[in-house]
Amino acid sequence: MKPIACLIAVLMIAPLGFASAQRARPPLDPALRPGDVLRINVWRHPELSGDFVVAPDSSLVDPVYQGVKVAGQPLYVVRDRLRGVLSTYEQSVPFVLEPLFPVTVAGEVRQPNLYRLPEGTTFAQAIAQAGGPNELGQLNKVNVIRRDSTMTINLGSGYSKYQGLVIASGDQILVGRRSNFNLVRDALYPLASLTAAVAAILAYSRTR
Repeated sequence: MKPIACLIAVLMIAPLGFASAQRARPPLDPALRPGDVLRINVWRHPELSGDFVVAPDSSLVDPVYQGVKVAGQPLYVVRDRLRGVLSTYEQSVPFVLEPLFPVTVAGEVRQPNLYRLPEGTTFAQAIAQAGGPNELGQLNKVNVIRRDSTMTINLGSGYSKYQGLVIASGDQILVGRRSNFNLVRDALYPLASLTAAVAAILAYSRTR
């Protein structure tokens, strides 16, 4: 298996046990913010279930739940308010809430994008969600911008130290570039090999 494939596999598998432990003993109930998403699963009511964005006015963007103010409130308060709304459809109906936080994963990753990730997701898992580091990326220098602060973490040689760090709403995770990147070695040679392989396949197909 190629080294980069091994690295992505480690990122996706290694943190899972720790993430489970994180969810088993979560931090203080997080307060939702505008732009966050609240996933609501109502038993036997798919029409009341789904992923709902928290609007700037702190309500949920949905006709059913738009009267429920959720931003700035811990989940147990949100749960009580939603229970009141759902009781108009069915008394004591079971439902599950899961907050999803917007997190940007960018820099030298394969699929840079804005992701909405569940509470307890580690930085390593967030990077794996973005396809892992590309050929230029290095996990020894991952910059995290969180509100008004910035920190640099080492998910390469210092993985054991930082593996337990989890994302927060609005985080920006930027994977740095390898300082020893060589354009000819790491980009032009592989591209030339790929071009030659495609040309060989086309030439062979014409002789058939």
